[in-house]
Amino acid sequence: MSRSHSAVPVTPDAMRDALGAFASGVVVVTAVGPDGPIGFTCQSFASLSLDPPLVSFAPSRGSSTWPRIREVGTFCVNVLAADHEHHSAGFARSGVDKFAGVSWSPSPSGSPVLDGVGAWVDCTLWNEYDGGDHTIVAARVAALGADPHGLPLLFHRGGYALTPRAAR
Repeated sequence: MSRSHSAVPVTPDAMRDALGAFASGVVVVTAVGPDGPIGFTCQSFASLSLDPPLVSFAPSRGSSTWPRIREVGTFCVNVLAADHEHHSAGFARSGVDKFAGVSWSPSPSGSPVLDGVGAWVDCTLWNEYDGGDHTIVAARVAALGADPHGLPLLFHRGGYALTPRAAR
């Protein structure tokens, strides 16, 4: 027997409530610009293609950092580890030195790989698409690495959540 579902108006709040049921990882996209390292937090990240190797992410159209990274053309997607809530919050801020006190080393392209991340994906810009109030970025993977034992930082229902293995 199936139950009936009533629809609600599709508003930004309703979208957040419904899609917040989908747990996602959190990444920080980094590059080195003319004035030094730059980066921003992004929750919309996914593998896109194996051949050619592509990933995607979606920065807000209001981002002041993505246009600066776009100009560089190469960047690194840092998949945050379970203990990186501070990086998620720190790289989401505007108007501050996001790299103050942050340890990192250069990826093959020279973009920052944050210490202790679960994985890193060094990329070049492939294409951009209209995504409403976001830009959908497709990026070609040039190099990558991962910690096979690390647990990811998860975002669920508006907050950070324990990973399934960590909850056991």
